[in-house]
Amino acid sequence: MLLQCNHMKVGLVRIGNSRGLRIPKPLIEQCGFGDTVDLRVEADRLIIVPDHRPREGWEKAFRTADSMSDEERLLEGMPANRFDREEWEW
Repeated sequence: MLLQCNHMKVGLVRIGNSRGLRIPKPLIEQCGFGDTVDLRVEADRLIIVPDHRPREGWEKAFRTADSMSDEERLLEGMPANRFDREEWEW
């Protein structure tokens, strides 16, 4: 069961001379956290995001691109405009 929550108060716990957060398991799963996370501070806020390996997902993207035709590869991600919808013919 995933906990859908965008606001929660948690206490800081002592870890030696530091302090830590206990993140509830449902939030860890909802955010897709693994064993490590990336931390950064933006505008006096602590941002915690999943840690992704460099080039993660590239292999899948290459396999997908390899199965596309040249036209699909060239036009992938490009929004259609009026010319594309009304005038263009293959």
